[in-house]
Amino acid sequence: MTAASALGATTAVVVLALVLGFAVSRPRGLPEAVAAVPAAVLVLVVGLVPWRAAWDEISGLAPTVGFLAAILALAEQARAHGVFTWAGERMARASTGSAPRLLGAVFVVAAATTAVLSLDATVVLLTPVVLAAATAIRARPRPGVYASTHLANSASTLLPVSNLTNLLAFGAAGLSFAGFSALMALPWVVTVAAEYVVFRLFFRSDLRTPVHETPVQVGPAPVFALVVLGAALVGFAAAEPIGVPPALVAVVAVVVLAARNLRHAPVPTLRRLVHAANPVFLLFVLALGVVVLGVRLGPLGTGLAHLVPTRADLPGLLLAAGLAAVAANVLNNLPATLVLVPVVAHSPALVLATLLGLNIGPNLTYVGSLATLLWRQVLHGHGKAPSTSVFVRLGLATVPVTLVLAVVALWVSVRIGGVR
Repeated sequence: MTAASALGATTAVVVLALVLGFAVSRPRGLPEAVAAVPAAVLVLVVGLVPWRAAWDEISGLAPTVGFLAAILALAEQARAHGVFTWAGERMARASTGSAPRLLGAVFVVAAATTAVLSLDATVVLLTPVVLAAATAIRARPRPGVYASTHLANSASTLLPVSNLTNLLAFGAAGLSFAGFSALMALPWVVTVAAEYVVFRLFFRSDLRTPVHETPVQVGPAPVFALVVLGAALVGFAAAEPIGVPPALVAVVAVVVLAARNLRHAPVPTLRRLVHAANPVFLLFVLALGVVVLGVRLGPLGTGLAHLVPTRADLPGLLLAAGLAAVAANVLNNLPATLVLVPVVAHSPALVLATLLGLNIGPNLTYVGSLATLLWRQVLHGHGKAPSTSVFVRLGLATVPVTLVLAVVALWVSVRIGGVR
């Protein structure tokens, strides 16, 4: 390696580290794009990333980012129609004054919410509802609150729409929507079940604490919103084989749910939808893609390419998942996805194993995923700051066992499905 190339590689890594550090700390509440956009311009100006390569990267990410915007708006419409409030009331009622039953209800709702509406909906919209449900029966909130962030990550492996990492890898895997979901169904079930067992043991003292069996009033189910969400989920699977972008299905669902408000108050409603889509965060994702490309084109990307296994047997799947989990906790899982997925794109099975590491691994540290950082902000906003010690110890108790079991389940799935 020449001195110039070594300097370029070091610069790319330092720039990425600064962007991620800014995203984690968010000084003065500034959005992540404040650092990412100038960093992307910098790597272009100094020649770490060719302009043509940057344009190709942005063009490749654009459909995924557009779909993310639609899903975020759809989750907000679900909230506006009372889906999360109703789910919280149902959780409190289902617990019948039992903390373990409340935890079970949280697992069901959080896993379903993450799978259908993405992990951001679970972290931002469901976490306050879990707090309210625990308060309603005077239970200790820790088990349910930590479950919301763990399942936001680990239960996001089921559908291509469940996580931005899935969306980024979906095209590289070369699988249909239904094919992706079928292969990930068994790992998803195994992961959620393993997490639940560990949670029951880890929080056993919290779950033994007596609670008050207070009658909980449950309002009418938001049938219209639930039907639209169900139709959207079916639409994602049905539209993709005929060439209809999933983003279009999500946009239609948003318009249907927002139709009444669009008719009576179009400008405020559009403003709320744009705000829900979080365009500044979407800009951050695009800029981060350019910054990560500078790392991927350098020695670090080449080195990772040599570490990644080439065979999709069980040892290869375990190695790919383990490497992805480590990268997620060092780089954050979003840039780790942008670095690793192109390297394993030759094998759909390796792509899925890598996703397991990218989605389950972040439960080990706060910096593993942006969703966990959002979860911390939500809890701080409600005066319920999480404990770093508890988070790390819980991660050490859950991540290794769930990751290994999930990969073994994936190995079974791909062997049955004949996928390599």
